[in-house]
Amino acid sequence: MLKIRLKRLGRKKQPFYRIILIDSRRKRDGKAIEEIGFYNPLTKQNQLNIIKINEKIKQGAQMTKTVQNIINNYYK
Repeated sequence: MLKIRLKRLGRKKQPFYRIILIDSRRKRDGKAIEEIGFYNPLTKQNQLNIIKINEKIKQGAQMTKTVQNIINNYYK
């Protein structure tokens, strides 16, 4: 099953996340199939490719709750 989830980057105490499409059996920081956006929780900055996210959901990919919350806040 494909999942849309976060991949952690950045230094200690300074996290930075990429929003990726990955097989659910892979590691959190494993090789991604596709990168769809990013999220910086310190500055609340994010960039999402909504068109690709919608395409992948139609093909059967599922989002994690955290990514769903980021997308919901993106529209506010």
